[in-house]
Amino acid sequence: MGALSHLRVLDLSRVLAGPWAGQILADLGAEVIKVERPGNGDDTRAWGPPFLKDAYGENTTEAAYYLSANRNKQSVTIDFTRPEGQRLVRELAAKSDILIENFKVGGLAAYGLDYQSLKALNPDLIYCSITGFGQTGPYAKRAGYDFMIQGLGGLMSLTGRPEGDEGAGPVKVGVALTDILTGLYSTVAILAALAHRQHNGGGQHIDMALLDVQVACLANQAMNYLTTGVAPRRLGNAHPNIVPYQDFPTADGDFILTVGNDGQFRKFAEVAGQPQWADDPRFTTNKLRVANRAVLIPLIRQATVFKTTAEWVAQLEQAGVPCGPINDLAQMFEDPQVKARGLAIELPHALAGLVPQVASPIRLSETPVEYRHAPPLLGEHTAQVLQRVLGLELDSVDALRASGVL
Repeated sequence: MGALSHLRVLDLSRVLAGPWAGQILADLGAEVIKVERPGNGDDTRAWGPPFLKDAYGENTTEAAYYLSANRNKQSVTIDFTRPEGQRLVRELAAKSDILIENFKVGGLAAYGLDYQSLKALNPDLIYCSITGFGQTGPYAKRAGYDFMIQGLGGLMSLTGRPEGDEGAGPVKVGVALTDILTGLYSTVAILAALAHRQHNGGGQHIDMALLDVQVACLANQAMNYLTTGVAPRRLGNAHPNIVPYQDFPTADGDFILTVGNDGQFRKFAEVAGQPQWADDPRFTTNKLRVANRAVLIPLIRQATVFKTTAEWVAQLEQAGVPCGPINDLAQMFEDPQVKARGLAIELPHALAGLVPQVASPIRLSETPVEYRHAPPLLGEHTAQVLQRVLGLELDSVDALRASGVL
């Protein structure tokens, strides 16, 4: 039994941030009921190619994007723009512990599905709202997407090649990181609200904003600005506070060198055949290396090109200096450590036979993550959930489906 197997989650969210939180809770054992629009479902079902292939190598209806965030859920189609659909969602909410939604501010109030309306039915409900800008402030009613939040929230000002370099300019992160981090923070908030409910009773409303999360996750870079009043600049793959801590060219590609202290720098200098660097008054401490970055980095680049990536990694690992290759995803999934940790798994799937998945990184000794079923087909569990949770008869479900509510 998973750690959260006693909980039921009603997931009204779409795309990534909300579904990511729902999938984490589902992996931990919670029953997650994903409510989707009849006919279309979650937007990401159509966000392809690529699509999952069936046994004959043909595209199915399931986009890879959708498959990334909806494992272990049950899909129920309900049109809650209609009164009958609203009644069904309210009844499901009355029997749930947690609700996740990412509609625009006030969007669910028109259907009587806002927090205050559902709190009256279920005072213990934990209701997590995820929006671009939160429930308050001048931008509250704006739509917000990961890409625009990366820009507005300062991340893209830190990401990309330095000014003056070829190809300089702001660059977004290669995955929707703001959405992912918002899903993680939402999960933490939900678990905190559950702890409060257990000890004090009562649910609460959680107000999560992509912008808030993006700003919070600027971490040391935000503090670099707040303590100096100087906005950090793009450094490509370099680190603003540590040197050397970036990529370097090798005889057959590139590798990453992450020297975290002065002892590691001395070891690196020895492996590089340049032991004098460690005693050079310009480089003896990290503070000095940061100040003399423009001198040290070209020297290191001149040295690293004489060995292959594999040679550097082997020799530096033996010396205790953190480093690593720059893998594409094919290389990453073939890495022996990734394989040993079982990070690629497969689950039975109705259309494809098997569907690949990336395993949860959460490893609990007593209540391990469970992989109960693949991301569901649209409406796959509608009848089952409405019968089991709400006690509807099958003929009632059929009538609702015939009328277009399901």
